[in-house]
Amino acid sequence: MRRPTYLSALPLLLAFAVSSIQVLRAQEVEPSRNAKARMTVTLRVQGKNKQTPEVNRNDVIVKQGKTVLPVTGWTPARGDSAGLDLFILLDDASHSSLALQFDDLRAFIKAQPVSTAVGVGYMRNGTVTIAQNFTSNHDEAAKALRLPFANSGAFRSPYLAVADLINRWPVNGNRREIVMITDGIDRHHGDPHRRGFNFISPDVYTASNAAQRTGTVIDTIYTHGAGRWSRNYWQIVNGQNNLAKLSDATGGGSYFLGTHNAVSFQPYLDEIHKALANQYLLEFEAVPSKKPGVQSISLNTPVAGVELGSADGVWVEGR
Repeated sequence: MRRPTYLSALPLLLAFAVSSIQVLRAQEVEPSRNAKARMTVTLRVQGKNKQTPEVNRNDVIVKQGKTVLPVTGWTPARGDSAGLDLFILLDDASHSSLALQFDDLRAFIKAQPVSTAVGVGYMRNGTVTIAQNFTSNHDEAAKALRLPFANSGAFRSPYLAVADLINRWPVNGNRREIVMITDGIDRHHGDPHRRGFNFISPDVYTASNAAQRTGTVIDTIYTHGAGRWSRNYWQIVNGQNNLAKLSDATGGGSYFLGTHNAVSFQPYLDEIHKALANQYLLEFEAVPSKKPGVQSISLNTPVAGVELGSADGVWVEGR
């Protein structure tokens, strides 16, 4: 007599049940896989058309590798969302001729809206000396500008100073932007002749990682430094390459005119002022790793005539 056929089908039934349970569990954890992320995005007009096109949330494409991420928020940095902490960061190793730009810098500071708090500080020995804490009194912030020491003897990497400033920054939910004025030369890691013409200081990556972790945008303006390295073409170009790398990685702009000082910073500051007025707060769901950290992302839009300026990475909490 043949045994009942249901016994032979039992392993198949058990496998099906286990598979069904695994699917249900996967469906339960799937919604929690993504982590909320936020960053500041600057709309920059391209080409001859100087009118900023309208960009809506559905026009913003965010990718993490090849994965398209859900965009959950796209808020203009205006009205209740206009809060900004803006820090003017000058290098104490700069040539004293930097003082010729102070009228333009003061005008830039005073032109900021009431929603912007301005701080002023000087980079020295890998740290930042605060000349004026963040204040909405823009006249007081403008008065904090002083002559740089113009002595490169004991000065180190300006990028370590930026990281130091970012790590001491008060947390309040405002946008964060730094205008960094320096020659960009890393006097801490020695002569780049020994490392190659395209040498990027490791401290640039330290600073850019700190900026991406905290959502800090860094604009850089080249100014002539003090000391013999500041008269060396190789050093000047290498410093400018480092500044451009830092700004690009954090979503800011980098400004210089060959190897010479600009006659006036006003065109640069006007460009930065315009960028600050065309920023958005982007929110999206990123794919986290097991541990929290900075994840690489890219932004794009089908809207013609505009570029979405953003950092190369964003902080994402771990699973």
